[in-house]
Amino acid sequence: MYRTHTCGALRLSDVGKTVTLSGWVAISRDLGGLTFTDLRDRYGITQLVFDMDDNAELCMQARTLGREFVIQASGIVRERASKNPNRETGDIEIKVTDLKILNAAKTPPFTIQDDTDGGDDLRMKYRYLDLRRNAVQKNLIFRSNLAIETRKFLSEQGFIEIETPNLIKSTPEGARDFVVPSRMNKGQFYALPQSPQTFKQILMVAGFDKYFQIVKCFRDEDLRADRQPEFTQIDCEMSFVHQEDILNIFEGLTKYLFKRTLGVDLPDFPRMTYDEAFARFGSDKPDLRFGMEFVNLSDVAKGKGFPVFDGAETILAICAPGCAHYSRKQLDELTEWLKRPQIGAKGLVYVKMEADGSIKSSVDKFYSPDDLKVWTDRAGAQAGDLLLVLCGEDEKTHKQLNELRLEMGTRLDLRKGDDFKPLWVLDFPLLEWDEAANRFFAMHHPFTAPKADDIPKMESDDIQVLKSMRADAYDLVINGVEIGGGSIRIHDRDLQSRNFKLLGFTPEEAEAQFGFLLGAFEYGAPPHGGLAFGFDRLNAVMNGANSIRDFIAFPKNNQGRDMMIDAPSGIKAEQLKELGIDVRAEI
Repeated sequence: MYRTHTCGALRLSDVGKTVTLSGWVAISRDLGGLTFTDLRDRYGITQLVFDMDDNAELCMQARTLGREFVIQASGIVRERASKNPNRETGDIEIKVTDLKILNAAKTPPFTIQDDTDGGDDLRMKYRYLDLRRNAVQKNLIFRSNLAIETRKFLSEQGFIEIETPNLIKSTPEGARDFVVPSRMNKGQFYALPQSPQTFKQILMVAGFDKYFQIVKCFRDEDLRADRQPEFTQIDCEMSFVHQEDILNIFEGLTKYLFKRTLGVDLPDFPRMTYDEAFARFGSDKPDLRFGMEFVNLSDVAKGKGFPVFDGAETILAICAPGCAHYSRKQLDELTEWLKRPQIGAKGLVYVKMEADGSIKSSVDKFYSPDDLKVWTDRAGAQAGDLLLVLCGEDEKTHKQLNELRLEMGTRLDLRKGDDFKPLWVLDFPLLEWDEAANRFFAMHHPFTAPKADDIPKMESDDIQVLKSMRADAYDLVINGVEIGGGSIRIHDRDLQSRNFKLLGFTPEEAEAQFGFLLGAFEYGAPPHGGLAFGFDRLNAVMNGANSIRDFIAFPKNNQGRDMMIDAPSGIKAEQLKELGIDVRAEI
């Protein structure tokens, strides 16, 4: 056999045993009469010892070992004279009596250890080497355990795991589809699913009242830390349920996963409406690990002769605790940070509440100390605090101040990775108005049910009335990250047709795109609803990581490329011709 034990298994209780280990050479140290080699596999590292006095030939062979050589070593377990308390096998070593080189290796282009010297693109190109690093393996093992525990919980709750197709029909709503040409049906295309939405609703019509799958989804959209062209969802649907039933089940799943994988007990999740979240935090996914809630100063800051404020739709502030010591240089840097195109603020007003209780501001010319005290009192500011104030159009100012709040939370180290603050956000708008397109889009997707009280509003021609419609929709947010979302679905053909009309579909377009679903609704569709968790995001948030790439075995880079296999790539003219695609389109 290649091994009797793994490289993380042996302890002091194994001293005296004859064992065989196999793995990769992490590092070798030649000390003259002795050669020490660290042997690594995914279970750990064990130190091997080669003694020149006992076996000179074997010791000379050990000196030929390079990093990442694959070897097999047999020998006797003995207690280490100099123990390593940072390693689980640090109390023992193997005095080697036999060595076999199973495969030599080239010198790797970066060091294979937790603190590697390889850049992102280099590590993505040699991903098979990067995956040997303990830090990366730990993430993927966590991901595996999370998937196993998810299946356990949902199975115990009576859910059935059902696979849905990966080659489906392209739809005009949502993000861009990845399309796949059909050889057998030239000029026609499949799309890769952005989610299994319509299929899981069909499964509810079919009578499978509790469905789930851990499913791969695809979206051709611009990338960032929490997005990849292909990603994984915990996708679920239930029949004969109200919103409360779904929230209770999946709050239970989340608590179970945190307890089973992290040993963390989460409290009951607070709930907040979309409108409340936006008013208090400027976001539909607020980070509740710290305060700095928005304070509206519009009524007390206008009418004092400061034209910037007097002409603004809204004036909002946050109170940064203990930041009154910020220098002019620091405040100017913060102002420039806000003016970046990604945020687009015009400027920043500040009010310092000094340690002695005095108040200083960048707008002292327009506001008396008594005026400014009204601001600080409303914000609950204490001595040593700093008020940061933005103004402008209502929606833009809320979003800009949200970015500033998060940045201050980061700078003040208030966003701890091991502090978990979950939240349900409820009652989203049903529709979003797009000025450029001059039409409504679904806030979630076209199959989301409106609140029962708002259904009569669907007959209105007033854009503001339609904007006020609320959806039976909900998102789970943890630490400012949208982990998942869902809704109660429309299960009535007439109501679904009315919703399609609001979204600009003609009856013919709705039938062509979704006729199969509308037809299914005529054969006894039960009330149903569900949600999907972003599995990659959940892994990242649970481990305090900023990027989902750390939890995907073979991720794409920021340009959507797989650096290891060099994809996407061009294809030959013969393939294009076979697919019925103009060969002049070959790249």
